[in-house]
Amino acid sequence: MKILFLDQSGKPGGAELCLIDIAKPYGDRALVGLFADGLFRKLLQQQHIPVKVLTTQAIQVRKQSNLLQSLASVGKLAPLLTQVVQIAKEYDIIYANTQKALVIGALASFLARRPLVYHLHDILSSEHFSQTNLRIAVTLANRFASLVIANSQASQTAFIQRGGNAKITELVYNGFDSQQYKTSASEVKQIRQSLGLENKFVVGHFSRLAPWKGQHILIKAISKCSPEVTVILVGDALFGEQDYVQQLHEQVREMGLENRVKFLGFREDIPQLMASCDLIAHTSISPEPFGRVIVEAMLCGRPVVAAKAGGAMELVEDGVNGFLVTPGESEELAEVINTCVAETEMIASMADHARAIACERFDMTTINQQIAELLSQRFQKPVHLPTEGN
Repeated sequence: MKILFLDQSGKPGGAELCLIDIAKPYGDRALVGLFADGLFRKLLQQQHIPVKVLTTQAIQVRKQSNLLQSLASVGKLAPLLTQVVQIAKEYDIIYANTQKALVIGALASFLARRPLVYHLHDILSSEHFSQTNLRIAVTLANRFASLVIANSQASQTAFIQRGGNAKITELVYNGFDSQQYKTSASEVKQIRQSLGLENKFVVGHFSRLAPWKGQHILIKAISKCSPEVTVILVGDALFGEQDYVQQLHEQVREMGLENRVKFLGFREDIPQLMASCDLIAHTSISPEPFGRVIVEAMLCGRPVVAAKAGGAMELVEDGVNGFLVTPGESEELAEVINTCVAETEMIASMADHARAIACERFDMTTINQQIAELLSQRFQKPVHLPTEGN
């Protein structure tokens, strides 16, 4: 089975990193078509995944766009759609990995007469999407998709509550290669030395810098923690959120935390940085569709504290394999951090337990096989993935 994957982004977010893992086993039987150029293309090429940038003209529709704004962009999509239709005729399935990819993929599916799969990486709610975009996503998925893969129960439930067809939806969690998250003690020592983190209790936060990701909550929380607690913020603004980045820097200065908060920007050595932390914090103030960073922290053997909402509640059992706190509550978060500072043996044991669970529950080979079986069942055509080691 040959698959044409479509993705709107040139930047590697959670959905894009997931796509790398899904597309890689198909080799030359897959093509990833991007609606923008950037680092994501380079990451695909590094993994020897065929990729083609289909347009360099930005699609102006945003998650909060209204009907008029959405309609105004339709005419500009014609060249892109024409190109996707021609390419799709050489493939068996169109696999839309993002919402803008769904729009193009749905129309191309109709015109090229190819079945459509939509991988849902979002919680379709008014907190993140305009009513227009919510209706478009659900309507197109119901009308054109033969299969909607939701990355969590939270995503699946929200889709169905918005009118999505439950009969075409399937739950498949994101998969991970646990071998990629192994880091030596010498690497950890080197990173902590290079960042000036010796003798510090390091809390790591890994995501793009955006208001709903809640970095400001973490900064406020460490002001209530002992002086050795230091935060590293890994990530930067992606979608015009530079004002928020400036606000974070101002917050740090106003609280006198310049020596306790480090902005590291985008980094490629995420597993090594995670392994160098004593605790990983997930602080989203709106429900997270999945919470990739939570599983990555577990695979790195690091304890995690997560906001109690959305997909995070499916990943973390409070007090068993991590901690859950009320979204937006900095004092509650500070209490957990202080507990972790004081109870190092307890949290180390919890982290070991979490790693064992995550390695089994989110094994990439198993997850990819689940997707392959779904494709085979829906389209009555066998999907053969290479066995491990091949």
